[in-house]
Amino acid sequence: MTFMLLLAAMILSVGLGSVRFSPVEIVSALFGRGGDVSDTILWDIRIPRVMLAVTIGANLAISGALLQAVMHNPLADPGLTGVSSGAAVSVLFILLVVPNYSSFIPFAAIAGGTVAAVMVYALAWKKRGITPIRVILSGVAVNSVFGGIIGLLSILYSDKLPAALQWLNGSMTGKGIGDVGVMLPYSIVGWIAALFCIRQANILRLGEQAALNLGENINRIRIVLSFIAVYLAAVSVSTVGMIGFVGLVVPHMARMLVGSDYRSLLPMSIGLGALVLLLADTVGRTFFAPLDIPAGIVMAVTGGPYFLYLMRKGDV
Repeated sequence: MTFMLLLAAMILSVGLGSVRFSPVEIVSALFGRGGDVSDTILWDIRIPRVMLAVTIGANLAISGALLQAVMHNPLADPGLTGVSSGAAVSVLFILLVVPNYSSFIPFAAIAGGTVAAVMVYALAWKKRGITPIRVILSGVAVNSVFGGIIGLLSILYSDKLPAALQWLNGSMTGKGIGDVGVMLPYSIVGWIAALFCIRQANILRLGEQAALNLGENINRIRIVLSFIAVYLAAVSVSTVGMIGFVGLVVPHMARMLVGSDYRSLLPMSIGLGALVLLLADTVGRTFFAPLDIPAGIVMAVTGGPYFLYLMRKGDV
């Protein structure tokens, strides 16, 4: 059902905009029977943007679901734990300071996100290992530090900031099929790795003592799942900047629909994450036309109240 809704949302999103297309026109363009104008708009602008939203939504949702398993804490999210900020600092440094090295942005984002994750775990580590609450507190501190660095870079290189402003706000404006071609292979690798780790995520869900009773190396599982989560979040940040709340809210929605078993939770998170971010991007560029509001802003405006609603219900 979720994937049927996602397919319908994709068709709707492709058709909406300053120039609207009917489903028949979209199908004609897909099979090469559209006009020059519709082909240009659909293939160069709309379809790449939809593919990007779907892919990034899935990435962030998987990342959040895995981090919540690792930290055994429903507050875990790439944004709240500093992973997105670490990746963003690396990308922003290249964009503002050494723009000639922009081809290294995906690697820099992964490195930045990994550094942030290592800092979180190093700060959280004690003699008996790590605990979820220490990881969360360390993540908040690391997130604050990297947020400060982002602010500092923005001030020091304010003359170059307009070029990076859309990226900072989590926008897909101006992205094309080339961006999809760069990000999709990285994302597929992350999705496959995540699906292979479903059993480990379920073990962590049972709790630390249960995992130890099963003879599992719980810290090694945490490191592997954390790296996959960091990798997927960093790849997304490198392409469109920081988009919050997808990794936090979507796993909650999936959990309400299918329960906490990661065999169902992870595929549902993929579908819902893609659907939620696609709707956010469609709303941002349709409801406020001719303005193009970044999806990151739409998610912040809508995700924040939903998060407060969850807290009110006592689910987090």
